[in-house]
Amino acid sequence: MLSERRLEVLRAIVQDYVGTEEPVGSKALTERHNLGVSPATVRNDMAVLEEEGFIAQPHTSAGRIPTDKGYRLFVDKLAGVKPLSTPERRAIQNFLDGAVDLDDVVGRTVRLLAQLTRQVAVVQYPSLTRSTVRHVELLSLAPARLMLVLITDTGRVEQRMVDCPAPFGEQSVADLRARLNSRVVGRRFTDVPQLVQDLPESFEAEDRGTVSTVLATLLETLVEETEERLMIGGTANLTRFGHDFPLTIRPVLEALEEQVVLLKLLGEAKDSAMTVRIGHENAHEGLNSTSVVAVGYGSGDEAVAKLGVVGPTRMDYPGTMGAVRAVARYVGQILAES
Repeated sequence: MLSERRLEVLRAIVQDYVGTEEPVGSKALTERHNLGVSPATVRNDMAVLEEEGFIAQPHTSAGRIPTDKGYRLFVDKLAGVKPLSTPERRAIQNFLDGAVDLDDVVGRTVRLLAQLTRQVAVVQYPSLTRSTVRHVELLSLAPARLMLVLITDTGRVEQRMVDCPAPFGEQSVADLRARLNSRVVGRRFTDVPQLVQDLPESFEAEDRGTVSTVLATLLETLVEETEERLMIGGTANLTRFGHDFPLTIRPVLEALEEQVVLLKLLGEAKDSAMTVRIGHENAHEGLNSTSVVAVGYGSGDEAVAKLGVVGPTRMDYPGTMGAVRAVARYVGQILAES
């Protein structure tokens, strides 16, 4: 266990290194921070921190920098989440309030997060499996061709074409639409198959084939992996941190292009708690020099998806965590009101 004073020294090293990009020496620490001890004592504390793997000496200069282990302790024990200022909160609200649909909400969220944190922003679309049905629309395009439109409580819209085995009249379309909505509106997607399984039997024999075809299309839409969609923005921000990536930035950029990697980085959507993964805690080798701050968002108590940022380990963790949490809260409110 580190003493309180050594924890304070570590906190000061992290703050100074993040702020200045320069390795931190004991003289600078005692000048900038009210540690209440002599430079010699600080040097001794730094030697202990280095021995235990919390800080390291990048080259032969007198300065030290935090390691992944040091950042981890900083995030777990020493960093509070920095609240956003009133103007920042107002700016978030004004920017997101103008969104017209779900794609616009996600697009604006990505741009906003990238601007606020000056990192790479990643936003996952709301998961279908955790959504409820708001409305099912059926439109007749031709005597034997329909369009099925599924609208979720998170504002997501899925469209599918349905080729019917026989002509299906306008009255039958209206009838099916009404009966379908009476069973599924407000219900979880996972419950829908059971709710509609006996629906074809309530129609005339000549219409049952078409009703079954429409239901099959609806159920396919529900189980498709469409929740594996996400949007990324602010990749250019990484170029500002060239010296934070020891060899080259290429592995980071290549990893960010892989959707599967990004989804694993964000973690399980149902977990709404904030997660911070630092350096080598990221399983993907290309991201060993980065940190990920992610949190769930949703229209109620349960998260329907994740959003977060990816940046170098030399990150303003309190500010980034505050921004990510605030944006997630506003997006949740927009989904709840939409």
